Amino acid sequence: MQNRHKIGAHVEEEGVRFAVYSEHADKIELCLFDETGLNQIRTIDLTRGEDNIWHGFVPDIGAGQLYGYRAHGEYQPAQGKWFDPSNILLDPYAYDVLQTSDDQGERIIRGRVADTAYDWGNDQAPNTPWEQTIFYEIHAKGFTKLHPDVPEETKGTIAGLADPVIIKHLKELGVTSVELLPVHSFLDEDHLKEKGRSNYWGYNTIGFFAPHAGYLATGTIDEFKDVVKAYHEAGLEVILDVVYNHTAEGGADGPVVSFRGLDNEAYYRLYDKDGEKKYVNETGCGNTVNITNPAVTNMVVDSLRYWVDEFHIDGFRFDLASSLARNPEKFSQESAFLEAVKNDPVLSNVKLVAEPWDVGPDGYQVGAFPAPWREWNDKYRDHLRSYWRSDAGSVKNMAKRIAGSSDKFGDPSRGAHASVNHIAVHDGFNLNDLVSYNDKHNEANGEENRDGHSHNFSANNGYEGKTDDPHINEIRLRQKKNMLASLFMSQGVPLLLGGDEFGNTQNGNNNAYCQDNEIGWINWDNIDADGKELLEFTKKIIAFRKENPVFTYASHLHGLLKDDDGVPSIDWYNADGRKYNWDDAYDKCFAVMFNNAALPEECNAAANKDRLFVIFNSSSYDVDFELPALAGGSGWTKKFDTSKNVDQTDKSAHDAGSRYKAPPKSLTIFTQKPGS
Repeated sequence: MQNRHKIGAHVEEEGVRFAVYSEHADKIELCLFDETGLNQIRTIDLTRGEDNIWHGFVPDIGAGQLYGYRAHGEYQPAQGKWFDPSNILLDPYAYDVLQTSDDQGERIIRGRVADTAYDWGNDQAPNTPWEQTIFYEIHAKGFTKLHPDVPEETKGTIAGLADPVIIKHLKELGVTSVELLPVHSFLDEDHLKEKGRSNYWGYNTIGFFAPHAGYLATGTIDEFKDVVKAYHEAGLEVILDVVYNHTAEGGADGPVVSFRGLDNEAYYRLYDKDGEKKYVNETGCGNTVNITNPAVTNMVVDSLRYWVDEFHIDGFRFDLASSLARNPEKFSQESAFLEAVKNDPVLSNVKLVAEPWDVGPDGYQVGAFPAPWREWNDKYRDHLRSYWRSDAGSVKNMAKRIAGSSDKFGDPSRGAHASVNHIAVHDGFNLNDLVSYNDKHNEANGEENRDGHSHNFSANNGYEGKTDDPHINEIRLRQKKNMLASLFMSQGVPLLLGGDEFGNTQNGNNNAYCQDNEIGWINWDNIDADGKELLEFTKKIIAFRKENPVFTYASHLHGLLKDDDGVPSIDWYNADGRKYNWDDAYDKCFAVMFNNAALPEECNAAANKDRLFVIFNSSSYDVDFELPALAGGSGWTKKFDTSKNVDQTDKSAHDAGSRYKAPPKSLTIFTQKPGS
């Protein structure tokens, strides 16, 4: 079969067919290289075809062939034209990318013709329903680099992620969907290399179709497929964090590596200023991909579909997704990209998660993406942190977030699971540092601590950084439990940052994007006494969430549904047992009652009819809290108490109407069986 209309490099029976897009070039040359990538051995002129796709067929070559392109045309950067045939350009559709350097240390980037055939056997995608999804965000290298039980040859690699000890940890933890920070081929920025640092997070993509070679222990793309296959066998999904909003070429002073040299005006958004063409920079990274160009939209959609078809990826989280949904300047639910994804038979059936903002005008769009998109909810993050820091007036916002943020995601077409709730992600303080530092400590980044967020809603609980003070450490452990319990006792899709379940620390660095070292890597030695307790607590609170259908119910709980005794699906209480007064701006203790029995029968196949009573106390003192006397029920049984070790929590029964002394800085969960 001939791939005459497919862009990229495709192996056929008698050779390789090449195709690349450029609208404004006058001539495109295909350059073939020897196995080092340094020596050009052949040049072939390509033919311009329909839709400005240049193509050619080279016989007697195959997989493994290194190649690049030279693009001829006008060189007038001030007018947006960057054609310069002295540059060897990376194929935007390269399925495999070689990064090396010459004798002078200059960066060399080549495409490598790939054989994409792979035996998937009986691979089956888990297809975890949204209501059962629990995301777990990790870095492909940093997650295993320091793991004591991963073999040395696979530490810090894609292959290391499939080690049995890693899969065992994920399964015992209870997460369903592993979200990998960017694994597309990326570059280190020159200014970081000058400082002896690198782009650790990888949000600097240069190849949207190729796994980053630096993460591959074997050097072959099949390694990534082996991991996905192993995860699927374990019932785990693989989600990719993808960066289509900008590229590693940056602004006008950045390198000419691929897109800029092939057709700057086509691949990037430009605007006129004083007679010159400037880059639109709604991403803060120097350029913005021109997603409104149909050829570029097709490239992004082709990339996404390739990762699903060829790598069996289960979904994507889109960095700065608002920039992809502009049409072209303003955000639009009918933008070319959103429409293309919605109408694609492959992509419309995988998980799609937006980071719903960029740095351009009107870029903050939390709650605005259409179904079936889900969104990172930074309001959840900030309001949860604010409440547990005991900020005045934070209860009302905390309650909104627990109940699925219907103020942001109230459209019935979206439901409670449109909100991806999180305490911490890669960007910002992790959970341990959130309760250990008042201020960021990013000095190691070499930017005089100016980088990173300064408004973190963090609290060091009495001392800045690590301490041996047992009282401070006890409060910190309690606060970590409080936030984890809140996360898993909320409607919405929870996202847990890898390492937070056992107290990993970055020593106060809240922007470790350039720390490819012990600062950025997960330190598994943190599983000490407190770490083991936190890990055990996290496992049990996740399991408890899964047992209660109120957290998997697709719609927001507004209390309109009632059980046979007239008790609503959700209700709110103050310490005196009365319905909560939302106008009390200074109260720091409240409770929510969730009622499994009020859900429709088809939503509760497990027949769990328990009522839950969750007491939140962010104050620094005991609160005498009345346990409600609900119709059709009597006593309450304590299940969780964050002020106690998880295996030492008193599971005693408490009469309805009795008083319970909620400890300071604590979250307590009671259950009640109707008719008990």
